[in-house]
Amino acid sequence: MPSQTLDLAGLTTRIVGPTDAKKTVVLLHGFGAPGDDLVALAQFLGPRVPNTRFVFPAAPLELGGLYGDSRAWWLLDLAKLEAELRGGAIRDRRGEIPEGLADARAHLLRLLEQLQARFSITDDQLVLGGFSQGAMLSLDVALHRDKPLAGLILMSGTLIAEAAWTPRIDTVKDLPIVMSHGKHDMLLPYAIAEVLRDKLTAAGAKLDWHPFLGGHEIPAAVLAAIGDWLKA
Repeated sequence: MPSQTLDLAGLTTRIVGPTDAKKTVVLLHGFGAPGDDLVALAQFLGPRVPNTRFVFPAAPLELGGLYGDSRAWWLLDLAKLEAELRGGAIRDRRGEIPEGLADARAHLLRLLEQLQARFSITDDQLVLGGFSQGAMLSLDVALHRDKPLAGLILMSGTLIAEAAWTPRIDTVKDLPIVMSHGKHDMLLPYAIAEVLRDKLTAAGAKLDWHPFLGGHEIPAAVLAAIGDWLKA
């Protein structure tokens, strides 16, 4: 598939697919991943959804250090996270509004504007999504964006910023959303994903739910389901 790398809104962005694509799918990687972490998904999904452009921006924050080539949309308290994992406590983050979330949202909104202008992409041709932290940011952007997206892909995300999201939740009414989560996810608990699923469904989203027997990951069955969902 044709591929190019562009600077959009100051973010290094890989774009894979035909220049005359009818649909554009923007996918955001998770915390601690390299900027091109999800690029391989285009090779899996591309043959299933012809005439689709896949866009993979690298997050603006470079972690460096022990993480090597890794980036983040906003920073995490890693010491707190490691203590929670050691203790085995369920991590309900719905009350947290991460410092840096608003900046990440503004950055991604600028990227989407530049992407749409450069390739003449209409709102009904634009699908946004991501994995883990990328899924959380995708939902946050969808809730704050002036115009609706064509669809939303949420892979192993969770409910955060509930106080800020709840007043905007009606934004997802009639929005097609495909959502997946592992029942044995030790990082972002499955039970909280179910809470988010129910809130989106109650708000009127057209939600396609795909639980799986696994952890914090994107299994092949989920990718196949996303491919089928994109076709529709």
